[in-house]
Amino acid sequence: MADGGGLYLLIQPTGSKYWRMDYRFAGKRKTLAVGVYPDVALLDARERRTAARKLLADGVDPGANRKAAKAAKQGNAANSFEVVAGKWLEKFGAKKAASTIEKTNFILRRDVFPWLGALPISEIKPADLLVVLERVAGRGALETAHRCKQFVGQIFRYAVGTRRAERDITQDLRGALPSPDVTHRAAITDPVQFGALLRAIDAFQGTFRNCLLIVSLFSIASYTLNFLLFY
Repeated sequence: MADGGGLYLLIQPTGSKYWRMDYRFAGKRKTLAVGVYPDVALLDARERRTAARKLLADGVDPGANRKAAKAAKQGNAANSFEVVAGKWLEKFGAKKAASTIEKTNFILRRDVFPWLGALPISEIKPADLLVVLERVAGRGALETAHRCKQFVGQIFRYAVGTRRAERDITQDLRGALPSPDVTHRAAITDPVQFGALLRAIDAFQGTFRNCLLIVSLFSIASYTLNFLLFY
């Protein structure tokens, strides 16, 4: 059933109805699938025909243009932030403990993927990431926000190396988050008092488990003493 301008409704013997548009491009007759009736109404089919004829007037094959758009969409899905992050985690995890990978994955799945995961990594802007980081910091998890920024930066640097992105956008967010508060712990810096601590540790008598703990502390203390003496 013809409608005009190359658009017609193709009715199959089974009763199925399909909108089609015949056109010529580069001297060849071609057919463009416009949609399925009644999911695509007559008015919608006519609008799609008009858009296709505009492409033809601009020297563009509407059928090839649709295939290119579909391929680009599939390519974007394959290079979404979550997909690239998964590939980075596989490489990153080769040298890390399972607990570290699980914690990293948990933070990304909770605080980043719901908002950036489906986006093509090459299309994510610094402002998009800042909104995500501020959301995390806004709930009082400032250190986690900095950790998210660190992970995202590593993912983007991996994407740059694999030609999925042009640059690491986290570089534009330096100073965008306040620094977390740091609590300094008391420490012995006087050499005489430090020597007394080492002698007390060496003379300790207790259970085997406590002795192991003391040995560890003694090792740390010895390293600290060497550091102080050297510098």
